[in-house]
Amino acid sequence: MPKSRDIFAFVLIVLPWMLLISIWHQSNVTSVLAAQKADTSNGRSDSRALKESSSLQNRDIVHVLRTEYVYSRPPLWSEILPTLHIITPTYTRPVQKAELTRLANTLLHVSNLHWIVVEDSQRRTTLVSHFLQETGLNYTHLNVLTPLNYKAKGDVRNPRVPRGTLQRNLALRWLRETFSVNYSQPGVVYFADDDNTYSLQLFEEMRSTKKVSVWPVAFVGGLRYESPKINGQGKVYGWKTVFDPHRPFAIDMAGFAVNLGLILSKPQAYFKLRGVKGGYQESSLLKELVTLSELEPKASNCTKVLVWHTRTEKPVLVNEGKKGFTDSSVEI
Repeated sequence: MPKSRDIFAFVLIVLPWMLLISIWHQSNVTSVLAAQKADTSNGRSDSRALKESSSLQNRDIVHVLRTEYVYSRPPLWSEILPTLHIITPTYTRPVQKAELTRLANTLLHVSNLHWIVVEDSQRRTTLVSHFLQETGLNYTHLNVLTPLNYKAKGDVRNPRVPRGTLQRNLALRWLRETFSVNYSQPGVVYFADDDNTYSLQLFEEMRSTKKVSVWPVAFVGGLRYESPKINGQGKVYGWKTVFDPHRPFAIDMAGFAVNLGLILSKPQAYFKLRGVKGGYQESSLLKELVTLSELEPKASNCTKVLVWHTRTEKPVLVNEGKKGFTDSSVEI
């Protein structure tokens, strides 16, 4: 048995070392905890700063609501859809290519489409020929020159022959010479001027045309829009227009489409060239094809506007001078 004196001496020797080791260990732990606390505090500060920065950024963000309509490009051709024969008269002017480009960009999204472009010129121009080739659309390129006595003088148009009459008639003749009366492929004919704006929905609405379909047109006749009047049975009985509402068919050229079979079966139906007052061109064709009660309202019973009679502003080119400042060989 060790003596109590030896045990006491051992305790006196070991105890100081234990105290030193304990103090040293506690000091290290305190340093680590302090460092961790500092990191946590800095992290909170960074997080708070990040949230405040994000909050400031969110104030500048405009939240866009997703619409129900999602567009997907249709196939170029389908065996089950009627062909849309779109007739567009055009003439040379500074904005011609711009107008045709806008219209072509719309037509590129329409399936089973045949674009008939008719120039008011003595020959088919290089500009329009190259343009049509580059669109990738299915097209026919025609031309017929309007006689000088029917053309506008300066900015004054001759009301006897609205612009595009001969060109639309040539397209109708081409259709009748190309397709026989017994042509089996269903189709619809629509007169689409190159300066209008068209909803894609309009082309799908007209596909089901049995004889002649109709709808409202915006920005015509000095009104926000003109439209057929529809009764409770869904039939057309008149016209919402101020300009000569008693016309047989008081409708804009962009406001109707005709079944191809009807066009082929009525060879006498053309836009009249002479003896027709201004605003009566549409009536001169339609009265040969259909009666008022046979018209087919589209666009939700003519309550929606799907075509706008827009026009590109005439460009001011005063700085070109007589000889031309810019290179005339560059197409615009």
